[in-house]
Amino acid sequence: MPLLSSLGLISLALAGLSGWLVLATMQQPEWFSRHGVVAPARFRQLHLDWVSMGLILIAIDQVVPDRPAWLTALLAFGLVVNPLLFVPLAWGREQSDKLPYRIVTVASFTAASGGLAALALYALL
Repeated sequence: MPLLSSLGLISLALAGLSGWLVLATMQQPEWFSRHGVVAPARFRQLHLDWVSMGLILIAIDQVVPDRPAWLTALLAFGLVVNPLLFVPLAWGREQSDKLPYRIVTVASFTAASGGLAALALYALL
């Protein structure tokens, strides 16, 4: 199976499983508070982002299967890492002020947005 389709299916599986995490944040909010989670809604964002990124990854393989390897690498990195950026934010927005978080965020957003734009140009021109 092509890489992006495999990653897309894994992303969708994680989305399905993370639905339990979203439910837990609603049913047991005190447990999350005791463990330092101040923004449990970030787990819902993670869940939804895994759904959308998974579908995008699978769609890319179906629509533009002959894309260059460098595009596959950019898209794989950006679309896999982007949802994970919500996890540290569950422990507070100040997590985004830390240099490692900022570096990974800029790299991931650049890979995803640049990769998707480059993919469109490659496919349409």
